[in-house]
Formats: sequence, C-alpha cells, structure tokens
Amino acid sequence: MKLHVRHETRYAFDAPVKRLVQSHRLWPADNAAQRVLSWSVDVPGGVVGASFRDGAGDMTQTVSVRGPVTELTVTVEGQIETADTAGVLKGHRELVPPSAYLTATRRTALTAELRGLSRDALDGLEGAGTLDRAHALMRAVANAIAFVPGETEPATTASEALNGGQGVCQDHTHVLIAIAQAADIPARYVTGYLLSTADSVGDEAGHAWAELWVDGLGWVGFDAANRKCPDATYVRLGSGFDSHDAAPIRGVLHGQAGETLGVSVSVSQAGQAQQQSQGAGQRQQ
Repeated sequence: MKLHVRHETRYAFDAPVKRLVQSHRLWPADNAAQRVLSWSVDVPGGVVGASFRDGAGDMTQTVSVRGPVTELTVTVEGQIETADTAGVLKGHRELVPPSAYLTATRRTALTAELRGLSRDALDGLEGAGTLDRAHALMRAVANAIAFVPGETEPATTASEALNGGQGVCQDHTHVLIAIAQAADIPARYVTGYLLSTADSVGDEAGHAWAELWVDGLGWVGFDAANRKCPDATYVRLGSGFDSHDAAPIRGVLHGQAGETLGVSVSVSQAGQAQQQSQGAGQRQQ
C-alpha cells in the first residue's frame, strides 16, 4: 500500500520570541513494514543544526529560527510504501537493549491499580508465551479505557487515565506500557500515522501505540485503542519511553510567551482523496 502523509504543526505566540530551537524526530525509518519513497520537512526561516540517528534507530535533527517570531509552521509531507508484518518490527537498526524499556517514567509509573490490571489480565496465562500474554494485556487496556477525545491532557499519567476510564491513544499506550512492565515485558511508546478506516480511532493529530518485546520475534506493535497490531495502514515515526520522550517535535523558546498549538494530519492512499483530521490546544513552552 502506498500512503501519502501531510502533517502540519502551527505555533502562534502571544508575544514575539527572540529565538526558537526545536528538536525534530520527523523522519520515518525504512524497515520491513515501510519504505520511504519521498519525504520532506519544511521550516520557513529555519537553520538546520546537528542531525544524527539515535540508539533507538530514529533520526533526530535540530532546527533554530531567529526572531522576532510570532508564528511558525512545520510542514511534513511524503509518501511511504507499507506492508503488513502483523506488527513485528523487522529490519529496524537500533542499539538500545530491550531491557532498557523496563524503566518507568512519571507518565508510566506503576500504581497498585495498574499492577492489579496487569495481574488480572494474565490470570490463567502463567504457562503462556510472551506473545499471548501481550495480546491479553492489550485487550485488558482496551476494555478498561474507552476512547473518548478531550477528556485527558498531554501530561495525563497512566494511573490517571486508568482511574478515569477514558482517554485517547496516548492514554491507552501509557497504560499498556505500564502493565507490560509490571509483567516484566519491555515496552515502549511509538508515534506515527494511521490511515483512517470506518472502524479505526485515534488519528486526530497523529497516532500512538506501544511496542512490546517478544522473545523470538523482537519488538511487536500493539494498538490498544484499535484492539489490533499495526498493519499496512500504519506509518511508524519514532519511539521513546513515553509520549514526552517520543514526541516528534520538542522545543525551547528564548523569551517569555504563551503559545497556541494547532496540528493537522492527513493520511491517504496515493491517488485517492485525502482524509483529514485536526487537533488544537493551548500550552506554555
């Protein structure tokens, strides 16, 4: 399948800022499930700094924009040929050992409730393989958290999402990471894009899912929001310990200003009408 992606991130500041420096992780890597045919990242007025491929196999590049800056749009566009590998990440070069992803963060920190969810999900599966246990964990998260946009915040933790019983793909992913780690299964956060279908959810401003380490297979993706493993409708962008660590764009402002953030993402099959969804929010950077 050939997918066309267009991703715009728009920043507006309530006062001019002297300088803006961003770290971009906006380039998908080639692997068995995807091959980049064309890809560009445009930052008007941006000066490209260092670029490198990190230990997780993701490309990172710094960009700075000299002020005064009152607004900025980062535009990502490209085409990718995808294939269905049943969620198994093959042919992706990285150096970080899987055991590193047994480390919790503030957003994936374990609580008694999360441990209980993990334990209940695996009840009766003591002799099962890791793959079966991972699927059981994904189902438990999908059953515990209803997909309801607008009920959680970017900083919402796995514990808060579980207690609230509703959230978006970010929340499903944080909870799945937490309960997988409770079961001694390495797990990490993945960002990317999803082609909308009649049954899919979670593509409002990009998408997120978890990868769990399965002995004999390696990293396998699990999208609890959609109760499935990623297939040819997914584009993998990058990974990290949680949503903050895996964020496609992170930035620092030189100057005090409030920020309005708007994001629009469209994913379509090449040659077909684009399907567009948008998200917007307020934050201080």
